[in-house]
Amino acid sequence: MMAAVPTAAPPESAPRSRGRRARLTPSRLVFFALFLGVPMLIYVVFVVSPFLQAFYYSLTDWRGLARAPQFIGLGNYVTLFQDEVFLKALRNNLILMVVLPTVTITLSFALAILVTVGGDTRGAIRGIRGATIFRVVSFFPYVIPAVVIGILFAFVYSPNGGLLNGLLGLVGLDIQIGWLGDRRFALAAIIVAVVWSLVGFYMVLFVAAIKSIPSEVVEAARIDGAGRFRLSVAVILPMVRENVSTAAVYMGIMALDMFVYVNVMTPNGGLGKSTEVVSRYLYQTAFSESRFGLASAMGVVMALITMLMAVLVLFGTRQRKEER
Repeated sequence: MMAAVPTAAPPESAPRSRGRRARLTPSRLVFFALFLGVPMLIYVVFVVSPFLQAFYYSLTDWRGLARAPQFIGLGNYVTLFQDEVFLKALRNNLILMVVLPTVTITLSFALAILVTVGGDTRGAIRGIRGATIFRVVSFFPYVIPAVVIGILFAFVYSPNGGLLNGLLGLVGLDIQIGWLGDRRFALAAIIVAVVWSLVGFYMVLFVAAIKSIPSEVVEAARIDGAGRFRLSVAVILPMVRENVSTAAVYMGIMALDMFVYVNVMTPNGGLGKSTEVVSRYLYQTAFSESRFGLASAMGVVMALITMLMAVLVLFGTRQRKEER
């Protein structure tokens, strides 16, 4: 007689075990309620709901006091895009959205390269001398409140005894320019103040990203003969691309605000509204003119532009990463 061959366990047991693991239990329900339901509820109440409320008021003539605002449809949006001040403010915001991230991120990345791999080419990879002290000192402007920075640079740009005009006088350029009162220079002067306050923070962010790159990658690039510029652009930059895109989104969001800097350095939007931004104009429209419906329409427009900017930056970064 032949010995009986042992049979395998019935295949139904595996699906059953998977079904048991996927079964909802009270502990699972509590977990989802705490870690998914509560954050979603907070997001809906404090983010989605105010946005929907603002969109509703943007379709009315609400002036802040009327109990029953009249529905006027897209009338506020038509008024906005026929308002020269709003269009000028929107143009300034778009200029800031392009210039601020570009200048700040470029300077921050260059400084991060200097303090990480910009040192002597011989021996171990290291930054320039005193890189640690420079990294700490450069972070100081970020901890200063924006209001204080605005006041500080208002004195720097003052035409009467300001630091900038004084320095120009020392090098033989005896000119007295009211930098914040001149339409040609006012917006650029504000950009310089913002870049000064943020470049140290983003430098530290990029330093942390560069430090996370395996040293073997950088050493291999050096062995292959890559110079400082090529190492930075062709090796390091692609590996910290996600950090750069995140910084660009944050800087873009800030550039679409800029209320504090503009309101402190150039009250009322500067001469001829040369530095006017939508956030300051929105505040004036709502709380000085009591046109809350029109101000809500401004907020909706800026929210849509902000979301579009974030999607374009993040989607563009992801597409380039997939192509590589």
